[in-house]
Amino acid sequence: MANQKPPKEDFSLKETSPNISGRRVSTGPMTAFDLVEHMQYLYVRVVKARGLPAIADPYVELKLGNYRAITRPMVKNPNPEWNQVFAFSKDRIQVVSVEILVKDKAVVAEGGDHRTIGKFAFALVEAPARVPPDSPLAPQWYMLEDKNKARIGGELMLSFWIGTQADEAFPEAWHADVATVSGDGVSSTRSKVYLSPRLWYMRVNVIQAQDLVLKDKNKKTPEFFVKAQFGNLILRSGVSPNKTVNPTWNEDLMFVVAEPFDDPLVVSVEEKLNNNKEESMGRIVVPLGDVAKRNDAAAAAPKWYNLGMVEVVAGVQKEVKFASKVQMRVSLDGGYHVLDEPAHSTSDLRPTAKILWKPPIGVLELGILNATGLSPMKPKNQVDAYCVAKYGMKWVRTRTVVDSLSPKWNEQYTWEVYDPCTVITIGVFDNGNLQDKAAMDLSIGKVKIRLSTLETDRIYTHSYPLVALQPSGVKKMGEIQLAVRFSCPNMLNLLQLYSQPLLPKMHYVLPLSIYQLASLRHQAALILWLRLSRAEPPLRKEVVDCMLDATAHLWSFRRGKANFDRIIKLFDGLVALFKWFDQIRKWTNPLASALVYITFVFVLCQPGLTIAAAFLCLSFRGALNYRKRPRQIAHIDTELSHAYDVHPEDLDEEFDSFPSKKTGDVLKRRYDRLRGIAGRIQAVLGDIATQGERVQSLLSWRDPRATALFVIFCLIVGIVFCVVPAWWLALFAGTYVMRPPYWRINIPTFPQNFLRRMPAKSDSIL
Repeated sequence: MANQKPPKEDFSLKETSPNISGRRVSTGPMTAFDLVEHMQYLYVRVVKARGLPAIADPYVELKLGNYRAITRPMVKNPNPEWNQVFAFSKDRIQVVSVEILVKDKAVVAEGGDHRTIGKFAFALVEAPARVPPDSPLAPQWYMLEDKNKARIGGELMLSFWIGTQADEAFPEAWHADVATVSGDGVSSTRSKVYLSPRLWYMRVNVIQAQDLVLKDKNKKTPEFFVKAQFGNLILRSGVSPNKTVNPTWNEDLMFVVAEPFDDPLVVSVEEKLNNNKEESMGRIVVPLGDVAKRNDAAAAAPKWYNLGMVEVVAGVQKEVKFASKVQMRVSLDGGYHVLDEPAHSTSDLRPTAKILWKPPIGVLELGILNATGLSPMKPKNQVDAYCVAKYGMKWVRTRTVVDSLSPKWNEQYTWEVYDPCTVITIGVFDNGNLQDKAAMDLSIGKVKIRLSTLETDRIYTHSYPLVALQPSGVKKMGEIQLAVRFSCPNMLNLLQLYSQPLLPKMHYVLPLSIYQLASLRHQAALILWLRLSRAEPPLRKEVVDCMLDATAHLWSFRRGKANFDRIIKLFDGLVALFKWFDQIRKWTNPLASALVYITFVFVLCQPGLTIAAAFLCLSFRGALNYRKRPRQIAHIDTELSHAYDVHPEDLDEEFDSFPSKKTGDVLKRRYDRLRGIAGRIQAVLGDIATQGERVQSLLSWRDPRATALFVIFCLIVGIVFCVVPAWWLALFAGTYVMRPPYWRINIPTFPQNFLRRMPAKSDSIL
């Protein structure tokens, strides 16, 4: 019992029944938030005050039992304006009235508190209910009273009401559950919507240069290359094959650029010196506003650019022009889709150019309800959780629920859908920016949903396990409850997309290489992070990398085994069919073998019905499987991912940084293991190549006797097929294969023996 393994955690997907209006007939006012549970809040909007003492630094304080909220103070302002909204969850309010005090920060009264200028109170039962699309409540002036309930000269303008998270004031409101957060950390707790910048592929086709000026006139074979720089990224061309002062390249350098185009393109021609140094022959600066945009495969017009050199004269940089020139084609290719996610789980397939966009075919609605059982991410068993959802160019971020292992968000978002074969990604993160700016936002878990697997107009409500692979192994970090609905008004438009190419036409007319796509995807992820980090609150690099699967291309021994098993399972059907037929041909069950042979003879007698019968059988089988169709959304499979039986050494390797930080024996051990695995892969690939080369050598005369025999065999078979009906030959072959075991010899057949004797190129490998 001591060696017994602990029970496996439950990573299954559970269907839930949340109290959402989308599942029932609503009798109240209709809102767009029908996929989430309505949460009631008391909203208080403090607008401004008038008639306050001129020497005061006024601010407003709201008191609801243990809750306390304050506005920003106004220095020496008798008529201050705040226009701040405060939200208090009605479920947590345990008082019957709200007290609002106007205080003076400049004067400290007895007890260490600031002097109270005046106050105002209202009962919760007086707060009116408001549900959008009702117009916002108009604020009113309320007289302020002193502690003896005597009126003073000042007045306070405010409004208060009972609303839900559908209220337009909800995203910008100060929430009572962030009372422990101070300073700039409050801004990082609010829900926000982000838009990715429009990304373009910039193609720099360097053609040639003319009349380059050499400093070493005696050098007969100069080596030139082109260096292109955009922002912090530098790309280099190969060395020109013709080593003269008029070099040619005709090479493409690809960049990812984002609107608005702030940085220019800087291109320089460099000479490669003998001591591994480089010397600039001149450069040009191309503003991207002057670069042509193209939407098809037509090449941009070539253009000659004058090379210049920057020289410092009397402490001032000046551009000196030379007679040297370089010819280039520079274009912004809008016909491509800029891939920023893995190709198998992308959320958008549209080209960059808006003129090529087609109308949306549907709407995706996502309700982020709540999470339960989250694992603490901070030393004091705390977690400040928020969600990020990405689909297409739109990113959304929910508000941060502070210090809760079971946060409730109940926020709903909408996206336009242009292609159903796309994936929406929802990630849960712990906000590390509340107290420590240098702390990271740690990932708690992630959910991916493929839209093509959803039935239209059906609401899916499930609780998804948040699965995380850690250095100690796989762990369930909690569960998140989501509601998803994919609506499509025109089913014909949706079905028509299944006949269209997945990617825009330019990807097939002028394809990019695998290496280019990998480099460009890395550039796109970096640009997205730089742009989204400028927002307030920013989306941090670790969040963007997690949502974009930035490390999906790195080697993982665990994923390698998982993918190998996926390939093996693809052949399970063929293996099962072969085993079944092997039992049939050995007459293990005489009745079944006889029926198969009779069916075979019938097919030969009625060949026209064979194909029709096959398709009818497939149709019938598909119709039978309709009852067994999956009713739940596909989610992470820990067994398929080899997350349980993974070795600790494999986990340590997977969580190692790139490049590796390991040294010494650890790297040697991993390298030796990788060599062993690669050796087995190499052997399998070699066997596959050998079989193919043996087939090719049948007519190559590399083995003259074998090729002569095969040529004579083909000649005889061709004559036989001309004389004897084909179905006779098929009947003879089928009868030979189905012969009883009494007439069978358990040795390889003649074709197998002949093919195995054919030569292959494996003899020529060193």
